[in-house]
Amino acid sequence: MSQPGIKILTVVGARPQFVKAAMVSRAIVLHNREASGRPIVQEILHTGQHYDRAMSQVFFDELGIPDPAVNLAVGSGPHGETTARMLEGIEREILARKPDWLLVYGDTNSTLAGALAAAKLHVPLAHVEAGLRSFNKNMPEEVNRVLTDHVSSLLFCPTQAAVQNLANEGITEGVHHVGDVMYDAAIAFGEIARNRSSILEQLGLKPKGYYLATVHRAENTDDRQRLAGILDGLNRLANGIPVILPLHPRTGNCIKAYGLEEIAGGLRLIEPVSLLDMVRLEQGARLILTDSGGVQKEACFHGVPCVTLREETEWVETVAAGWNQVVGHRPEGIVAAAAAAATPSGRIREYGDGNASGKILGQMLRQDLRCWHVTQP
Repeated sequence: MSQPGIKILTVVGARPQFVKAAMVSRAIVLHNREASGRPIVQEILHTGQHYDRAMSQVFFDELGIPDPAVNLAVGSGPHGETTARMLEGIEREILARKPDWLLVYGDTNSTLAGALAAAKLHVPLAHVEAGLRSFNKNMPEEVNRVLTDHVSSLLFCPTQAAVQNLANEGITEGVHHVGDVMYDAAIAFGEIARNRSSILEQLGLKPKGYYLATVHRAENTDDRQRLAGILDGLNRLANGIPVILPLHPRTGNCIKAYGLEEIAGGLRLIEPVSLLDMVRLEQGARLILTDSGGVQKEACFHGVPCVTLREETEWVETVAAGWNQVVGHRPEGIVAAAAAAATPSGRIREYGDGNASGKILGQMLRQDLRCWHVTQP
């Protein structure tokens, strides 16, 4: 007799989550090809947190992620408003689709909305990238990840430090160190990007002949002084080598609202790029300067030193291994860190062996779901 299958409702809404979901989707496809395995049905719920094509649909196209079963098209707005709209939509879809698992990634408002909906309706929640902590609760992402972890049934940690963070908060059941799905992605898409992306040629760039920057976190974009300091520091670096800045929509809007166009004038501002083009830009950079958690790790995966434009990082392993410097927003610190950046040897082994996605699925399949049920609100 064949084993009963399971149904997973995956919630995504922001750019990095699409990449992580693609890795797990690939693992699901491989699993379903095995006649002896429990079949898995995955449906994707896109909250629409990132809603323009360059930041959303192109990722589904390039990564081969199944088209979303539903797109809530929430868009941008105040945290409370967007999270509430997501929560309402996710709850409605859980009741209609009755999944065995709700699967969330990372630390966005989409993550939190999915976690709250699952907890309220008594649906088991699996959290990929559990246990990360910056210990700065002024960051909305920190609040999102802490709350999500405390209502999750399975917590998939990319590092041992994340496992310890959860233990420090009294969370030990359902915790698994599986490695990092973004390392899976770096392996899967690194060679494809080298062969298929022509972004360096399009921009007239030579490998190791430019810096790559990304700025998008609210703590930087929503504070004029911080954003001005970061742009000033990048602008100083651009006197000696081109600084390429794919412009996040929020960052572009804030530059205009704060009147910072002149400070940003020395940078090469480009539109958001596709996944493969971003991977190729990361691979070819001499140095990456970013406030993105994911890009910090991707720099390490691709063998490129990183400067983090924040006051802290949840990816402490990258700093300990010498790949990353955390400098904040002051121009002098940014310039000094760029001058001191060096490429260490060796990769960070606790990020895994490139099969984090398979380990995640394996743990979900091992769970006995007979005690779970969807509860009407």
